[in-house]
Amino acid sequence: MNFYLLLADAILLLHFAYVLFVLLGMPAILIGVLLRWTWVRNFWFRAIHLAAIGLVVLESICGIACPLTVWEDRLREAGGGANEPGWFLGRWIERLLFVDASPTVLLVCYVAFGAAVLLTFYLAPPRRPQRRLKL
Repeated sequence: MNFYLLLADAILLLHFAYVLFVLLGMPAILIGVLLRWTWVRNFWFRAIHLAAIGLVVLESICGIACPLTVWEDRLREAGGGANEPGWFLGRWIERLLFVDASPTVLLVCYVAFGAAVLLTFYLAPPRRPQRRLKL
């Protein structure tokens, strides 16, 4: 397999993991608060989760294409392959990631989801990181 196409597939997997983290993080937080799971109140987990959706919202508002998508496309072009993954699972991941919706619809969805994540900071605030004493 072509090295460029292999890198493009790796970026597709990274992109998919990013989206799963953002999407599945929200129900994990909500369920975790109800079931009193302590890890969902972890400040760093919550801050990274908020920053991840915040970046998507900011890119969408500014009309910036996702850098992971751009990078993947350029690697596929450099590899001389079609602009889609050559393996079965990759094609399914691509179909899940890139829905056929207008930029306006996507913007509304991203902003609404980002607002919901931000709301969880108010309704179920994370624990502040504890300072360690220096000896």
